[in-house]
Amino acid sequence: MPSYTYKALKKDGSVLQGSIEAATEGHVGRELRGQGLMVIDVSVAREGESGRQRTGPGFNKKQVLSFTSELAVLLRAGLPLDRALKVLIDMSESGSAKSLLEGLLTTVKGGKGLSFALAEKPDVFDDFYISMIRSGEASGNLAAVLNRLAEQLENAKQVRSNVVSALIYPAILAVVALVSVLVMLGFVVPQFDALFADMGEALPAVTQLVISGGEAIKNNGLYILIVAALIVWFVRRWLTTVAGKEWLDTRMLKLPVLGTVVFKYEVARFARTIGTLIESGVPLIQSLNISTGTVGNNIVRRALQGITPDVKKGGRVSQSMADAELFSPMVIQMVRVGEESGQLDQMMLELARVYDDEVSAGVKRSLTLLEPVLILAMGGMIGFIIVAILLGILSVNDLAG
Repeated sequence: MPSYTYKALKKDGSVLQGSIEAATEGHVGRELRGQGLMVIDVSVAREGESGRQRTGPGFNKKQVLSFTSELAVLLRAGLPLDRALKVLIDMSESGSAKSLLEGLLTTVKGGKGLSFALAEKPDVFDDFYISMIRSGEASGNLAAVLNRLAEQLENAKQVRSNVVSALIYPAILAVVALVSVLVMLGFVVPQFDALFADMGEALPAVTQLVISGGEAIKNNGLYILIVAALIVWFVRRWLTTVAGKEWLDTRMLKLPVLGTVVFKYEVARFARTIGTLIESGVPLIQSLNISTGTVGNNIVRRALQGITPDVKKGGRVSQSMADAELFSPMVIQMVRVGEESGQLDQMMLELARVYDDEVSAGVKRSLTLLEPVLILAMGGMIGFIIVAILLGILSVNDLAG
């Protein structure tokens, strides 16, 4: 049976960590609850783990999600905020995470709210996160807001994970294609130098081209690698500038098939964020500003930035989106229905779910088209090299005849 690590809370408020063998996570939960423990977290044990504390990097996105969900569990169990933070400190797996949590606890014990403590860590907790916590404190329902926030973070993590997972195979395929061509040019083609040495201009043009390419890689491979690395570094640096990012964002939206996927991904992120904020009681104007800031594409963000001034003047979100002439009729109609029914938050969350599904389908469709293209390109380049060598050999035979 698989082994699971767990974190649980005893009746006296102390934290218990350990490992247990069970058929499923559900069996682990039932076993621990049967012992009078409150389950905080259960996960499959990685090789070499036996419930011991691990050391790791600072507070990353995964740890923010873990912090959010575990704090929600503790507050729902009735623990006061300071006691819940102390429990999390005792469970902390790294020194940097423990230091951050201790800072939060110190601020809270000083009479400040949790949102104020989080605002002191802007490199870890963004405006969206802090606004959600602030709304939970104002409504007196912090545990429920934390639970909703954990769901939002989990959804965002799942979308990113699906996209990254889908890109792994094409990335490997592209690297294999590049390495194969370089090996052919740098090691295989130079083996024919002696055969073609006396042919000169009598060699076919394609053979001369391939031979020249092979000699260039063989004799100047290191310099070519350095130049290529410098070009990549320069391009990446330029893309971080305002002009570079503007150029990239514009081209991304204009890509066939993939451009629509990028646009829907950005709209889904905006819709999920604003829907979650409004549902948690954050005012519309503040929700618009925060949600717009989460959008990564400058073109889409500029279109969304025009909504806030219109709403401040008494306009509607749906009308402002229609005036931007960037959003589809479906998006505008869903937003309009949400405004008219007083359920803008639910319609935005539904829009995010719809677009998340379309993004996943679009990524799969794009990769379905990309994979054969990469295979054909790799086969075409290697085939071109082989044909060029064969033509050269045939020319040698003709002259010998």
